[in-house]
Amino acid sequence: MKNKFRILKILITVILFGFLLSFSLKRFNEKPMEKVTIKLAQTKNPVYFIDEKDVKEMVKKSNPTKKIGDINIPELEKKLNQLPAVDSANVYLNLNGNLNLDIKQRVPAFRLSKDDRDFYVDEKGVEFPISKNYSFPCMLVMGNVKQSEYVKLAELISKIDNDDFSKKYFIGIAKKKGNYELLTNEGYFKVEIGDLEKIDLKVKGFKAFVEKYLIHQNPEKYTKVSVKYDNQIVTTLNPHFKENDSIISVGKKELAKLPALNQRKEEALKKASSPQKAEPKKVVKAAAKKTESKPKTKVKIE
Repeated sequence: MKNKFRILKILITVILFGFLLSFSLKRFNEKPMEKVTIKLAQTKNPVYFIDEKDVKEMVKKSNPTKKIGDINIPELEKKLNQLPAVDSANVYLNLNGNLNLDIKQRVPAFRLSKDDRDFYVDEKGVEFPISKNYSFPCMLVMGNVKQSEYVKLAELISKIDNDDFSKKYFIGIAKKKGNYELLTNEGYFKVEIGDLEKIDLKVKGFKAFVEKYLIHQNPEKYTKVSVKYDNQIVTTLNPHFKENDSIISVGKKELAKLPALNQRKEEALKKASSPQKAEPKKVVKAAAKKTESKPKTKVKIE
């Protein structure tokens, strides 16, 4: 009997609690949404692609009655995450009926000019369009860069931005015929790095070239400095720099000799490779001398 009374007491308590909860939820859902708080997460480099007014307008359209119960939080969160400049978004209500939106914006790693269009790429390799109202200062990359190269390219640019020496020299990147070139702020020469492998070693090699050699030279002397080869640096002289005239003229003279030298080499190789014909031996017939036989002296013994 006592157990039945205890079970009945528990059931009545649960029913009352459910009724009160249902009444509270109904009252809460009918309550007007008093405040919308938009919190844009701080990033290492501040960005301003998302306008709070646009977000509030989106919230207003998703809940025209302004009642807490009429807002579809999962749907609103999905729409925010679909915005190109949004990396992640979280939407939730607190007990006071205030709507909170935590938004993290994408930070461009570089700006890419490709196929007659410009767009940003973040460190994850995700493309997103350029804003009409805001321009983020980042390195410009030009050329037919593959999407599979975005992350490595972002890593390269991050290393350049975090190194005082590299940041001083390099202002852009161009890809031509599969080779990457770093554009310098001097504007006189380019630094050819080839592919995106062994970047640290290549930048280190260029730094050594600058500190030990280029610092004593006029930057206008070169049009290209290539560090794409292992353990060597190849430079291309500027033909429009006067001090290079004597070097280039000597080089041209040496190049002019090459065709004649090559022709002689080819002739010598042909001669060596062609089978030599054996010359016919001259047979000299010696004329047989006719020797007259002398009559033998007859000795007569008497």
